[in-house]
Amino acid sequence: MTLFGRAGRAGRAGSLGSRHPLRLTTRTRGIASAAPTIQEYPQHKLLPVQSPALNRRESIKNAKPFSSFLTDTFHRQHDYLRISITEKCNLRCLYCMPEEGVPQSPPEHLLTTPEIFLLSSVFVQQGVTKIRLTGGEPTVRRDILPLMHQIGSLRSLGLRELCLTTNGLSLHRKLDSMVEAGLTGINLSLDTLDPFQFQIMTRRKGFEAVMKSIERILEMNRLGAGIKLKINCVVMRGLNEREILPFVELGREQDLEVRFIEYMPFDGNKWSQGKMLSYQEMLDIIRAKYPELRKVQDQKNDTSKTYEVPGFVGRMGFITSMTHNFCGSCNRLRITSDGNLKVCLFGNAEVSLRDILRKGNEGRPIDERAFEAIKQIEMGRRQGISSAQGPLGGTKHEQELLEVIGLAVSRKKAKHAGMGELENMKNRPMILIGG
Repeated sequence: MTLFGRAGRAGRAGSLGSRHPLRLTTRTRGIASAAPTIQEYPQHKLLPVQSPALNRRESIKNAKPFSSFLTDTFHRQHDYLRISITEKCNLRCLYCMPEEGVPQSPPEHLLTTPEIFLLSSVFVQQGVTKIRLTGGEPTVRRDILPLMHQIGSLRSLGLRELCLTTNGLSLHRKLDSMVEAGLTGINLSLDTLDPFQFQIMTRRKGFEAVMKSIERILEMNRLGAGIKLKINCVVMRGLNEREILPFVELGREQDLEVRFIEYMPFDGNKWSQGKMLSYQEMLDIIRAKYPELRKVQDQKNDTSKTYEVPGFVGRMGFITSMTHNFCGSCNRLRITSDGNLKVCLFGNAEVSLRDILRKGNEGRPIDERAFEAIKQIEMGRRQGISSAQGPLGGTKHEQELLEVIGLAVSRKKAKHAGMGELENMKNRPMILIGG
């Protein structure tokens, strides 16, 4: 059982000038001579290129039953894992964090980098093919780059996608190294294209930095990086519904997807049904200007309903958690930054994986020194030199971890509660779930 990999070397982020923060043009200026080339950013980095016929034959030949630990009683197979790697954030968005903030967990309660990697390894070996790092704001974690390089090494075990959800504030400084680590997709949260409104909705400045990150992603994609870019916009009545059409316009010439999200209730965000703009209302606004708007075929586990305007390069999607849930095809699990497994975003049931993980380290956090000792023990076991316990303290603890995961998944409900119940249900603030 291989639960560790060699971390890659962090690269150095380049810089990209911008003519105007609101114009995402195809032209750039001031690109450094050392800017990455197409060869340095091969598309689909985590996916080997094979002919369709060969790929199908190999898939049939190597097919294995999907893990029973990650399959619930409704036969949903959970191959997508979201991991919150920090509770901290450099913005204070209205719908995500209470105005008074949230109490921070003691550092020893949070998952260490080796623990995040060990859990990632366990889930990938059980069939997870996609991992998304969230927060808080994941880019504020100091060691996010070596962490991503370690997780990226799991592609040899079956990982296909390594994604990030971010507010984009400091992304442009770290993007190059993230692509080197195997980054395949970015969901970037942006709820307004107005710098003044940005300060109102995030309670912070930083609009220009976010736009710089978007431009950098688009430029790297033109160089062949192959990063799937989605811009997530939470629509709140009376605040930003007038910006739906400007967001749609972003896709006229740019290869990106804007996803409009129905405002959802979480602890401290003062949700009310009156503030929520429904999916149907958003569609009506867009169709009034673009009557030719048409539906696009969604993939099996898509969380959004996808549309396109003929002639536009980009697309738009709608995440309809409140009015049209997509629970029937849910394939996602979440690990909070303090190591709890949540099988549903809107569920308040949680179980600690951190405590089981640390049993093999006498209950203490697994730091880099302990992790190095774990690797040496594992290498010795594989070479028949040592009979010492393995990475999680031996097969007993490894099996306990899988059984706890399996039990939590098996208890997952057919769908989450409805609007009338969600607003009164006790749950974490969005910032502490990993939104």
